[in-house]
Amino acid sequence: MEKPACPQKSPYKVKVEEGKTYSWCSCGLSQKQPFCDGSHRNCEGNLRSLKYTAKSDKEIFFCGCKATKHPPFCDNSHLKL
Repeated sequence: MEKPACPQKSPYKVKVEEGKTYSWCSCGLSQKQPFCDGSHRNCEGNLRSLKYTAKSDKEIFFCGCKATKHPPFCDNSHLKL
């Protein structure tokens, strides 16, 4: 199955809270980017969200293009798209 077009080429800057778990959308189908809303359940394949638990309160950059080699974080892969 081919990946859908990315929902946003650039990363999503998000303030995360220590101890809180976030479900990053890895398929690009969610309407609540960069987080999963369960949209992948309507597709073929083995699509899943990726869980991330914040170790401290801070701002991080979640990948928006879904091409990162270090999910769920942006690694500037979008610059090569």
